[in-house]
Amino acid sequence: MAVITVSDTKDEASDESGRSLRTGAVDAGHRVVHYGIVRDEIPEIRGALETAIRLGVDAVIMDGGTGAAHRDVTVEAVAPLLEKTLDGFGDLFRLLSFRKVGSAAMLSRAVAGVYRGAAVFCLPGSPDAVTLAWNDLIRPELPHLVGLLRK
Repeated sequence: MAVITVSDTKDEASDESGRSLRTGAVDAGHRVVHYGIVRDEIPEIRGALETAIRLGVDAVIMDGGTGAAHRDVTVEAVAPLLEKTLDGFGDLFRLLSFRKVGSAAMLSRAVAGVYRGAAVFCLPGSPDAVTLAWNDLIRPELPHLVGLLRK
């Protein structure tokens, strides 16, 4: 698995969301073979995704850059590359978010799909959003999804 944080302002010490994802993955029995922080720039985001894929990971989780601000370009970088989309992920994430934060959930553009045989998830960068996505959606379903992708 790879964890990639998209942020113009975070470093490893301040990357609470990336740390949470790495800890959650290890606690669930996954091996995190790549971690990085890249700026909100399409070429950098795509480069980080390609690096993870070259390492042979089964899953890439990106956090950050999925909002509505001008600098939020993770979705624009990743979505065109996805060979299959998992629309239910974004739908369920926004539903669960709505229950916690109300109408602000509609501002999330969280997406997931498959790229070159790996599951790819693009999450908001907030620690609460990452915890919600990991605990309620990704952790329970990732082994099943990876198994399907290996067939």
